[in-house]
Amino acid sequence: MANKSNFVSFFERLFFKPNGFDWILIFVLSPLSLIYMIFMFIRRVFSIKKNYSIPIISVGNLTVGGSGKTPFVIALASRYDDVYIISRGYGRKSQGLVEVSHNGKILTDVFQSGDEPMLMAISLPTSSVIVSENRELAIELAISNGAKVIILDDGFNRVNIKKFEILLFPETIKNYMAFPAGPFREFYFSKLFSHLNLYENHDFKRLVTIKNKTEKMFLVTAIANPDRLRAFLPLNIVGEFWLDDHAYFDEVLIKEKMLTLGATSLLVTEKDEVKMMDFQLPLSVMQLKLQIKNKILEKIDNYIGEYRDEK
Repeated sequence: MANKSNFVSFFERLFFKPNGFDWILIFVLSPLSLIYMIFMFIRRVFSIKKNYSIPIISVGNLTVGGSGKTPFVIALASRYDDVYIISRGYGRKSQGLVEVSHNGKILTDVFQSGDEPMLMAISLPTSSVIVSENRELAIELAISNGAKVIILDDGFNRVNIKKFEILLFPETIKNYMAFPAGPFREFYFSKLFSHLNLYENHDFKRLVTIKNKTEKMFLVTAIANPDRLRAFLPLNIVGEFWLDDHAYFDEVLIKEKMLTLGATSLLVTEKDEVKMMDFQLPLSVMQLKLQIKNKILEKIDNYIGEYRDEK
């Protein structure tokens, strides 16, 4: 019972699960991908990076779609004091710089922040979250507010900022082409510009528990590449309703579908939950945490410590 747009569904299949016909299209589009990747490579190599007075950690990926950035940022930020998280705020209904939270106090709503920044703000009661298209402006505000560490959510593409780069990769990749023929934003070898290249189920692992599990759950979600939820779904799913990534939900429509299916609750991700907090519907929530290897966390700790010593 998917309701994703045909356009989005097509490209999710082309990028992540290409079939025989898709490989023909990938070949046809590959010259455009090559031009795009060359442009991005030149941009990265010749950019001038601005240095800041505090350590900046970037958590990003080389592909479009979900790779675990949000739970990784949450896990990382929870380890430090006076942390500011800066995000683009995809899917928000606002523009410009918006302070989502300050030392855990929520300052706006999910429509102004976007779903992922609001999830981070709620999950981190002692951190601060800012959304802004202009990352440099947000960094300056964070520093003026007393930030000791800044984490850039999806920051690998911000090539003009000096930072410690972390890239997250899925366990398996089938299509290594860049947009429009594949999911990559740059050449795969651009990972050599990163300080840490981390692969799911090797360097970090997803741990999922379901809060408020009920007898008949109706899966409703608005995330990229929702098939990645399959490994964590229980057996008692009575229906599925997928929307485009970051989409907002129609409570009346979902309630109608829920009643038609005889569902006892909606099964949602934490990212979906923040957009349903005012819904008068029973929610079962897939709570996701990342188990990150200690040696990786130690490398990040060492970078922060060494950066502060130099300053």
